[in-house]
Amino acid sequence: MTLIFSRIPPSVPALIRPIAKAIVKGVNDKFLGPNLKTHMAFIEKALGDSSWFAGEEFSAADIQMSFPVEAAATRGGQASTPKMAAFLERIHARPAYKKAMERGGPFELMR
Repeated sequence: MTLIFSRIPPSVPALIRPIAKAIVKGVNDKFLGPNLKTHMAFIEKALGDSSWFAGEEFSAADIQMSFPVEAAATRGGQASTPKMAAFLERIHARPAYKKAMERGGPFELMR
């Protein structure tokens, strides 16, 4: 939702852009920001219990969670989450990840 809301003000006509910016700011301040903090804290806590999301063994849960953690890191949401940073380092160090990057090439998430 943060990505979508960040695209709203530039896409509306200049005359109503100030109104759109005010609405986006309100949604960010009252809803998205607090929810994002809650989710980031939950993810950080989950990674505090073990090396991977479902325990000490790499699993499908880690594959599933790799995208949201990558997205959070790309958007700067990882600054205060050292366990998420370590998780990404472990994911990126895996031979399968390296092979996928070689085959598929680099990717860029929306900014």
